Amino acid sequence: MKITQLLCLAFAATIAAPVLAQDTAAQTAAIETPAIETPDIGPEVGPETNLPLPRYVSLKAKEANVRRGPSLTHRIDWVFQRRDMPLQVVAEYGHWRRVIDRDGQGGWVHYTMLSGVRTVIVDQDRLPLRVKPTDTAAERAELELNVIARLGECDEDWCELTAGGYTGWAHKSVLWGVDED
Repeated sequence: MKITQLLCLAFAATIAAPVLAQDTAAQTAAIETPAIETPDIGPEVGPETNLPLPRYVSLKAKEANVRRGPSLTHRIDWVFQRRDMPLQVVAEYGHWRRVIDRDGQGGWVHYTMLSGVRTVIVDQDRLPLRVKPTDTAAERAELELNVIARLGECDEDWCELTAGGYTGWAHKSVLWGVDED
């Protein structure tokens, strides 16, 4: 090796050592520095509809095929057979919506099988449907377990429902198809 090459190697080693020490100190400082919180960007929206995900819809048709993937070529896993059944849309792809039912079972359904009309399933047997949104209000009717009711307005704890020709208020906590907020 020539002397100039040796001098260059020695010079490079002398310069590199402090730089490596500085990099290690910078890395340590970065680890100890608390992370900056990112601002809340709000709810996720579907790429096709720009509507919030997840969201609730209802089954428009009397029957709807539930497919393994978002196309007609995907296998049908089962068939929903209950008109107005509430479903939760959790994803979108083209004309297809990935939905789940109250048991967490789901798959891909063509968007034409779904409606924006909001419904709920009653999760309590003999649920009192009250005249006003209070526990002391008179009962207008009682709803059986698994009844599907049309959803009206809601407040923090109560929702207005219509089922079997009766309209009244029920506790939100015993309904599937509406979130707490």
